[in-house]
Amino acid sequence: MFPVTSMLFIGATLLLCAYTLHKVRLVHLMLHDVRDQSHHESASLFRQLEALQGLYTDLGLSRSLPNTRGWAASPDFLLELTRHALAEAPNVIVECSSGTSTLVLARCAQLSGKGRVFSLEHDPAYARETRRQLERHGLSAWAQVIDAPLTSREFAGASWPWYATDGLPPGAEIDMLVIDGPPQATRSLARYPAGPALFGCLSPGAAVFLDDARRSDEQQILRRWAEEYPEVEQRQLPCEKGAAVLRYRPRA
Repeated sequence: MFPVTSMLFIGATLLLCAYTLHKVRLVHLMLHDVRDQSHHESASLFRQLEALQGLYTDLGLSRSLPNTRGWAASPDFLLELTRHALAEAPNVIVECSSGTSTLVLARCAQLSGKGRVFSLEHDPAYARETRRQLERHGLSAWAQVIDAPLTSREFAGASWPWYATDGLPPGAEIDMLVIDGPPQATRSLARYPAGPALFGCLSPGAAVFLDDARRSDEQQILRRWAEEYPEVEQRQLPCEKGAAVLRYRPRA
């Protein structure tokens, strides 16, 4: 029989080997995760570069667009807006939050020779910058940035901070609505009021684009809108931050 010390040594060696193999396996799995994440990030970046190139091509821009990273709308979402606006030439376009999308949509209106963008903006600094960019691109005649401070409004039995909409053209039917504000930090489900505040102004067949639709708040908002507005069809778009397009199909 083996001495006790030898058996203890063998047992300790086996335990050490098992522990080492366990650690090696964890490192192997971690490397696979890093590789997959790197591949995903590279593919995502390539998609955004493709979309950005598509924007410059479709819009024939001679000047650079503002930054499309961080809080700004991503190139793939902007390209969805561009292709819809160029295909359908909406007459009245309303935005909740101004920015690069304002320039893109104003350029679409210019290329179509019809339509105008009305952009609700609660932040005066952002409003000034968007107006400056519109002037820089020669698009001021095709878009109006409306100073629209967030005020307390009652929707669905609750209080919400929402844009002052008195600057919108009275009685105008909205052919395209883009919802990219208010910021999520203002309140939970911050963009829900776009439904009760603006869906009643949609023209038949109007399109509504919601950015950041991958977030849990936006998913909940979409579910509420589906219940409250059955005449509005919903479809998810495969954009970087998630997006949804809704179509107003009034019942006969």
